[in-house]
Order: sequence, then C-alpha cells, then structure tokens
Amino acid sequence: MEEYSMRLKISFIVSFIALPIVFMVTLMYQNSSFGLFEGFSKGMAIGGMNQKNFTIGVPNVTANNEFGLRSLDNFEGRNKSAVKIKSSKSIPLTNSTSTPSKEINDDEKDKLLDGLLVSGFDEASCISRSQSHFYHKPSPHKPSPYLISKLRKYEELHRKCGPNTRAYNKDMKIIANSKNNSKKSAATTCKYIIWLPANGLGNQIISMASSFLYALLTDRVLVVQFGKDKEGLFCEPFLNSTWLLPENSSFWDAQNVVTYQSMEMTNTSNEYLPSAMYVDLKYSPTNDERFFHCDHNQFLLSKIPLLFLEAGQYFVPSFFMTPIFKDELNKMFPEITSIFHHLGRYLFHPANEAWELITSFYQQHLAKANERVGLQIRVVNPYSTPHQVVMNQILNCTLENKLLPKVRGTKNMSVSSSDKNKTIKKFVLVTSLFQQYGKNLTNMYQNKSTVTGEVIEVYQPSSEKEQKFGDNKHNLKAWVEMYLLSLSDVLVTTYQSTFGYVAKALGNSIPWILYNPVHNTNKEICEREFTLEPCYHYPPLHYCDDGKVIQDVASSFHNIRHCKDFPFGLKLVNTSV
Repeated sequence: MEEYSMRLKISFIVSFIALPIVFMVTLMYQNSSFGLFEGFSKGMAIGGMNQKNFTIGVPNVTANNEFGLRSLDNFEGRNKSAVKIKSSKSIPLTNSTSTPSKEINDDEKDKLLDGLLVSGFDEASCISRSQSHFYHKPSPHKPSPYLISKLRKYEELHRKCGPNTRAYNKDMKIIANSKNNSKKSAATTCKYIIWLPANGLGNQIISMASSFLYALLTDRVLVVQFGKDKEGLFCEPFLNSTWLLPENSSFWDAQNVVTYQSMEMTNTSNEYLPSAMYVDLKYSPTNDERFFHCDHNQFLLSKIPLLFLEAGQYFVPSFFMTPIFKDELNKMFPEITSIFHHLGRYLFHPANEAWELITSFYQQHLAKANERVGLQIRVVNPYSTPHQVVMNQILNCTLENKLLPKVRGTKNMSVSSSDKNKTIKKFVLVTSLFQQYGKNLTNMYQNKSTVTGEVIEVYQPSSEKEQKFGDNKHNLKAWVEMYLLSLSDVLVTTYQSTFGYVAKALGNSIPWILYNPVHNTNKEICEREFTLEPCYHYPPLHYCDDGKVIQDVASSFHNIRHCKDFPFGLKLVNTSV
C-alpha cells in the first residue's frame, strides 16, 4: 500500500511538471508563424551581422559604357531603397577567436571611429555612418581625448543654437534688425559662421572642414549654404540638429554686408563693428586678404555675431600662424598632420543616395581585388596638354615605381578558371573627366600577361569631359569617386587637385603626386607626398606686427612647410624641419 501511494505521488509530481511544458510547446507551435519563433528567426537574421564575414549589397544601378568599364555616366533612376546587409565572404568583420561580447564592443568602437563620432543617430537615415568602417582600413591616427571633448561640447552648442532653434531664430532677427540701424554690434545668445560655397566640390569640402575648425576655435555655430547641387551628397553631421541654412533665410546671400577687406582691421578700435561681416578667403591669387591670421584682427572679429565666410581652400595652416589659437590646436591635434583626416571623417558621411552608388560599385568591381590602385587624373589645361603626354606620364610613374606591372606583350589565353582564382588581382580605379585614360589602360592589360603574373582589371566610373559647377548629378559623381578613391590601397593623384586631397585624407593614404608634365622644372614625373594634409594654396603673405611681406613663411612659422605640388602654398607638418 505504501509502495502504491509512493508511485501515485511520483506520478502526480511528474504530471505537475510536464503539463505546463506541454502547454507552452503547444502554444509556441500554434503561434510560430508570428510569435516567439518569428522573433527568434528575426534575431538570427540580425545576429548574422556578427558573423565572421559579410558584404553590403545594393541593386545594380549602372550600365556598361562604350569601352567595357562600369560607368556612372548613364545613371538616371536611382533606387532610393535602403542598403541591405547579406552574408558573404568579401569583407571580414571580426576575428574568429573573438567572443560575442568583444565583437559587439569592437564593432561599436570601430563604427564610432575611436570616439570621433557619437552614437544615437537614426542609422537608416544615414547608412554610411554605421557602415563606412567596413570599407576603410582602421586608422592608425587616433583622435585626442581633448578633440573628442571639444566635439561633444560643440554638438551641445549646435543643438542649442543651430538653424530652426529658438535661440537661432531670435538671434537672426536681432542681427537682421541691427544690420542697418546701429553702429554697434548686436548682443546675441550665440555667434555664427555662414559658410558660402566657392569653386568645385573638392574645394568646398576642404573649406568646410577649415570653417568648422574655425568654429571650434571661436565658439561659433557653423551653418552651411547648400543649394540644389548638394542634394543627396552628405548626411547631417550633428546629432538631433541641422547645419543647413534655411532656404527662406534673409541671410541667404551676403549682399550689402560689410566686407572684411573694407574695414580697417589693423585699427584696434571697436567704435564701429557691424553685426554681420563678409570674409573672403576664396581660392584666388588676387585675394588681398592679409591679416586674417593676426591676433588683433581675430579679437575684433570675435565681437561680430555673424560672419559670412566664403572660402574655396584649406586655410587651416593660417591658424598655426595665429598665436591665440596655438594652445587649443596643440591640445586638439597632438599629431598635426591628421587634422583634415579627423575633421573629414567626422563631418562628411555620404548620404544614402551616394552611399548606394559607392557600395554597389565597390562590391561589383573592387571587392575581390588583392590590391586596389586609385588613379586620379586631372588635366589642368586640356587644350594645351596632349592626352598622350599625360598618359606617358601616368605609365612612367606607375611602372617605374612598381605600382602597376609591366606587360609581357603576349596574349594570355591559356589561364584556366581555377588558376584565375589563385592569381593575384590588382584592380585599378581611374577617375578623370576624360575616358582616354581608362580606355588606354584597359587595352594595355586586357588579355595580356604581366611580368609579375598579376591580373589587372581597370574601371572608370565616369567621364564628364568638363567640370560642371552647380550641377547636382556632376557633384554626386564627383563625391562618389572621391570616396571610392579613398578606399584604394595605393593612390596616385594630380598636383594641386583638391579632389585628390579629399580622397587621400579620408582613406589615410599618402599618395604619389603627378606633376605638371609641361611646366615641371624638377624633372620628376611623380613623387611621394609627405603628409595627409591639403595644401593651402594662397596663404597670407604679411607679418602681423609691421605688415611687411614674409620672405620665407616656412622658416618663419613652426610646423609649416612649402607644398610639393604647389611650392607657393603651405602645408602642415609634425616638425619644423
């Protein structure tokens, strides 16, 4: 009897435990099409991003051009759907020995570029911000803690006083009302820079970065004037705010605004200081700007609430000629030659439309390369410089420096498909307004064996024939190609080209510079650059104390040297030597 009672108790306990389990399994089975199992499957799909390898894929968006190179020239109807992530083996994401938690932390660290960027953005609104680190190699140049803190403080200021905020609207009314009615600068909550575009897109990008650094140094809010030609190019760089000057702004142009040059800025009196002033730092050898880099002028400019700043060049070196800025600059940038590298990666993220083109072209043509060689070819005077002269220069530079292999001259028709998979592939990205260069390189290497055994493939995304100012489609292609060049392992750029300056800094690639084949007096075909920093083509030429002409700027100021690609210009270096 006791044995029977014990068996009954055990059966009751087992039933008590089993019944809820059976009930839960039945419920999960009945709801698997939309319930817990669906959540699990979604979790697996999202979790696939933490697998060892993946690629970013987008729909085909371009058509082949007449010489077999993938081209953006015929691109009209852009698919604006979001870029999707799919499993593949092209781009390694994490080390297979990493733990899941470490993978997440490392991925987040890479995505935020070692703290340069801030989290909290809606990733769907700017896909490149969270995916660009999969394409660029990790940068050895780390932002300083002080630079990161300055960026976080600036972001707070921009959220408070950026366009469309209460403070901004109030300040702009005060400035507009006092512009013509007072001899005294208006008292505003914040101070502002309105950046005005000048020259081509490369010039505009380096001048925006310069203007932003000026805003950091002077506690101003940077507002940019973007027309229709900038649509679909850049994401908003600042969290929960915009940097775009509203189209209905009364300050859309700088007409009837006091100019910097018209004022006697060497006079320390502030008897008449306007509420708004236009500062001209454009890319021009005739620009008569002389004293922008001087302390006493910066002191007076600091009292003016609104500066219109039109600049088509990289004027950052002038800040190192300005004593009051030196301490802040040294704390922000212990490594001086990475200034534009950091500012460019912080500010300029391709908008979804541009990012779709970049990732599509990369995956279709460049992802499988063992090495990517970027050739940025700008012919400054196409009517006086024969294309064959430029082509000979390109070949002499790339072949003599072993950037590209020489051709044996015999057709290589016997390579099997299995051997092709084992062969080293070197892909060449050509960016130029003229199709001859991509076409000539294609004909040179197509079905030919090379002395190194490498297989060479050549791609030229577009060939516009001439630079078009204020054209959205042209700017979009230019921005896509700058970014694609920045993904190169080896880079060759043209002298004085701001297009090349942007590419090398974003990609942390010290390029080879193609010199002017007609006017080069040094006899070099090309030479290796010595820094990532752009050249300040037309710097100030006068001392601040006495106004005398500076005879040798490079020897007069620490950390400044003459540019290789434009000896009249100045470039930042980490030492004075």
